[in-house]
Amino acid sequence: MATDFLAIGERIRGIREACDVTVDEMAAELEVEPATYVEWEETGADVPISVIYHIASKFGVEFTEILTGVPARLDTYHVVKAGEGRETDRLPGYHFEDLAWRYSQKAFQPLLVTLDPKDEPAALVEHAGQEFNYVLKGSIVLTFDDTEIVLNEGDSIYFNPTHQHGQRCNGNVPAVFLTVIAEPRS
Repeated sequence: MATDFLAIGERIRGIREACDVTVDEMAAELEVEPATYVEWEETGADVPISVIYHIASKFGVEFTEILTGVPARLDTYHVVKAGEGRETDRLPGYHFEDLAWRYSQKAFQPLLVTLDPKDEPAALVEHAGQEFNYVLKGSIVLTFDDTEIVLNEGDSIYFNPTHQHGQRCNGNVPAVFLTVIAEPRS
């Protein structure tokens, strides 16, 4: 299934407008020329993952919600497989008017992680907030409580990290994934 960049552009614009942010403000926030930002927003063409993440984190919307257009309020976890539908365990979705409030309530921490097949699996951890992982390269195994979930390139998972969890490389090549932890502001 090809990525519908035009639809991504429309969702980015809708989120920005719902949160009452101008094109110039968004361009300044992203440190790009307004014309560059307008191109991303109007066409969705060549939208870097970093831009989609930044908009998601700024407005408190799930990264996958911008990519898929499907809002989700987290209960335990949901998985989006590349090119397929959603496997989900969730509560009713958020609406755009909730986004600005949600952003004000959370602190977002992005991290790019590289896992090597030779690495020993890390100890399982748990922490407050919510966590999103998006696999950029290779394949990882996410252990969630007693469940192992295999994520391949283009797959993502959004979950409640108060459950014990950990990630390890799946296969014989290094894997790279983006992880975003959204913690309640203190």
